[in-house]
Amino acid sequence: MKLIVALLAILPALALDDSADNRKFEVADVHNSPRTTQPVVRGPFFSTSRYELRFATMLDLIRIAYNVDPEKVTGGPNWLEMDRFDVFAKTASASNAETRRVMLQALLAERFGLKTHEGSQPMTAYALTAGKHSGLKEPDNSGEPGACKFQVMNVPNGPPAPGTPIQLPTIVYTCKNTSMATFAANMLNVPGAAQYFNNRLVVDKTELSGNWDFSFHFTPKIPAGIQTTGETTSIFDAIEKQLGLKLDIASVPMPVIMVDSVNRKPTPNSEEAMKSFPPLPTEFEVASLKPVDSGATGGGGPLPQPDIKNGRLYLPNFSLKTLIQVAWEVNGDEFLVNAPSWLDSDKYEILAKAPANVAIGDLTPSRNIVPVNIDAIRPMLRALLTERFQIKAHTEDRPLNAYNLTAKSPKLTKADPNSRTRWQEGALPDTKPGKNANAQLGRLVNCQNVTMAQFAGLLPSIAPGYLRTEVKDTTGLEGGYDFTFSFSPIGVLNLNRPQGGTNRDNANPDASDATGAVSVFDAMEKQLGLKLELQKRTTPVLVIDHIERKPIEN
Repeated sequence: MKLIVALLAILPALALDDSADNRKFEVADVHNSPRTTQPVVRGPFFSTSRYELRFATMLDLIRIAYNVDPEKVTGGPNWLEMDRFDVFAKTASASNAETRRVMLQALLAERFGLKTHEGSQPMTAYALTAGKHSGLKEPDNSGEPGACKFQVMNVPNGPPAPGTPIQLPTIVYTCKNTSMATFAANMLNVPGAAQYFNNRLVVDKTELSGNWDFSFHFTPKIPAGIQTTGETTSIFDAIEKQLGLKLDIASVPMPVIMVDSVNRKPTPNSEEAMKSFPPLPTEFEVASLKPVDSGATGGGGPLPQPDIKNGRLYLPNFSLKTLIQVAWEVNGDEFLVNAPSWLDSDKYEILAKAPANVAIGDLTPSRNIVPVNIDAIRPMLRALLTERFQIKAHTEDRPLNAYNLTAKSPKLTKADPNSRTRWQEGALPDTKPGKNANAQLGRLVNCQNVTMAQFAGLLPSIAPGYLRTEVKDTTGLEGGYDFTFSFSPIGVLNLNRPQGGTNRDNANPDASDATGAVSVFDAMEKQLGLKLELQKRTTPVLVIDHIERKPIEN
């Protein structure tokens, strides 16, 4: 019986993989990604016959192709986590996620000359062990095997006033008919869990067989010093006290993908590839836009959340300012000029249907994937807002606050030039916890074999909220360096300022308070001997020439 089930599970892939042609994309366009201040992989997205990956490092491409955690990809050249690529490909509309991974493997071998082999390596991870496991129940078989879902409870209605305690939401995670191996493997995908585990994998060492029903709840991890209301429960306490399991740091041998060789430059695209990927549609197939009661709650996040099952985009409660910033890729209020005050207060609900050949979301989001195809949504959202609000706007260069990275008294360690160039939040997966892991600061950043030019380019994504424009390297330092530093998120500093002052534009970079909160400016200067010096720099902004407050009706 087990053999029959196994055969049924692989038949769909066999049906599509019965020839060499079916193991390759029909045609593919591979090129370096455009420059961005927020370098995060987007995708893979698939619709009809179009496959898209954007801003993917070679590490991203390998982990997606082989369906492994990034921590399990070892070796390779130092640029494996730095250079970014876009992949557009065509394949049969009946392909599935597994066959598209096989096609991506073939593309990497053909276009980049990628060669890998499987191996094993001891890695620092969290071992999930069983105590009394009193919180695990025999499955009632009411759900699909391995079906886990989450709910966010006690969500505050809005940001707290400066200097007042914040209310932490509660994350409730429930699994039905789930094995301990599946639970452990997916634990980093539990919302809010990655902050507790610092990128370390979780491995099942419970020796518990079979499937189980269970549920636990915890609160997100926050930096020490932030005042909160209500009880806080770490994910470690929740799993131990509510499930009867335990998580401990351990060195665990794990299967890995070892990179033997890979070319930095892909082979050129064919003439067919250059013609096969025209720009995506710039208009929704159909769209409804209507005002929302000013007292409504929910929504308002920075990115739209699509209904990915049928290509629908639903934005429940977004200010017009947020919608404009998303549609025109405006990275903050200072980049939006002549915006009337009511853009913040007027909120709208949008329900739109994308054309059939546009993939606007990912069916299997995880911690390593941005689930929204924002690059496909932006032009359609821009056209909708332009039409309904009669927007007329243009871009122009204006002087804005920006930063130069300078070297005051560098406290950096020269790196092994052959080691991976990377930065990570928290301790690197193959190292012991960082010595600067000061919980009062909230953010622990590890950089490995990073040049100062690369560091300057990475800073807007390392310290969002502090830095919105590109940082220029003027240190004069050559070569790669290893270093670690800690600082407080911008929200922590702002919460602890009773007068509502902010640390934006380096107005008070040395600010700290009784809680130990420290800005990124102060942290870099004192811990690294580097300094961010403020200057005016010409930067593109969006200027609104005309906008109607009342939109054209549906």
